[in-house]
Amino acid sequence: MTDEQNLQKEYDELELILQKPQTISDKTKLKQFSGRFAILQKVLANYKELSKINTEIAETTELMKNSPELAEVCQTELEKLANLKNQIEQDTNSLLNPKPLDTEDKKNIIIEIRAGVGGDEASLFAAELFSMYSQFALKNNFKTHIINSSKTSLGGFKEIIFEISGDQAYSKFQFESGVHRIQRVPDTEKSGRIHTSTVSVAVLPVALETELIINPSDLKIEATTAGGHGGQSVNTTYSAIRIVHIPTGVEVQCQDERNFQQNKERAMKVLRTRLLDLKTAKEKDQRDQDRKSQIGNADRSEKIRTYNVPQDRLTDHRIKKNFYNLEKILKGDLENIVEALLSGLATK
Repeated sequence: MTDEQNLQKEYDELELILQKPQTISDKTKLKQFSGRFAILQKVLANYKELSKINTEIAETTELMKNSPELAEVCQTELEKLANLKNQIEQDTNSLLNPKPLDTEDKKNIIIEIRAGVGGDEASLFAAELFSMYSQFALKNNFKTHIINSSKTSLGGFKEIIFEISGDQAYSKFQFESGVHRIQRVPDTEKSGRIHTSTVSVAVLPVALETELIINPSDLKIEATTAGGHGGQSVNTTYSAIRIVHIPTGVEVQCQDERNFQQNKERAMKVLRTRLLDLKTAKEKDQRDQDRKSQIGNADRSEKIRTYNVPQDRLTDHRIKKNFYNLEKILKGDLENIVEALLSGLATK
């Protein structure tokens, strides 16, 4: 049997399996079989398309031999068919031999944004970045969940920590770690002088419980009331939580959930993620030496990206490339930037 015949046989068998009640009731098997079925459906459609193209190539080649006056037209058509054939063959090969994703690509992520140099302007910029990431996540059908935040009276964030969940979330956000710089004239600046503010961003793949076991005796856990602006209490019950990992001194707080247990679960997820990041950083030379190398101190010299508002331009300094229309970018239009970074940095 040919490869196509073998795949057709597998396709027919899967079609029958997917109709069985025991398959439909088993979500794990249903997802597994449905995924393979969809791939085979596309591959078999590609084979049919390739068969048509091969027939057209043969007919056009024969026409060119028998009609010299049509040689130029036939040659152009043959080039188009050859390009189309190549594209379909590449697509088929990718479907049958998918490139394995890194473990981290399959994970949800935790993003931490902190205001750096620039006071209130930096806090406002932190809020804009959170909004930008949230809208970009929505465009990719990811879910965003705030874990902890510290707001300012002007509506900015001194700090915000949130989780983004969805297939390949890490691959979409992996290059956002570092210091982001914005240059603009603040609303409060009467002289029209351009101010420069910075915000630090850390993107961490969420650690699974099986990846890192935390000894409960290494934890100091405190229940607190959730705080509002300026330390003002917004919740009189002790639902917020503060966890300190004693051996490393890593501290996590969470107050955005409704009760203590939910806040504890979120806080433990962040703690485990931070600790795993520290652990892998020590084990792999290509990873940062410790978590602080991602966060940095938001000094201007550490910038990875500049948002120049007067010139309506975003510059990513790692790939030395400019992007325009900041209004669209800050509304989550990041796809072109992500693709450029994947192309320019992933291969380095």
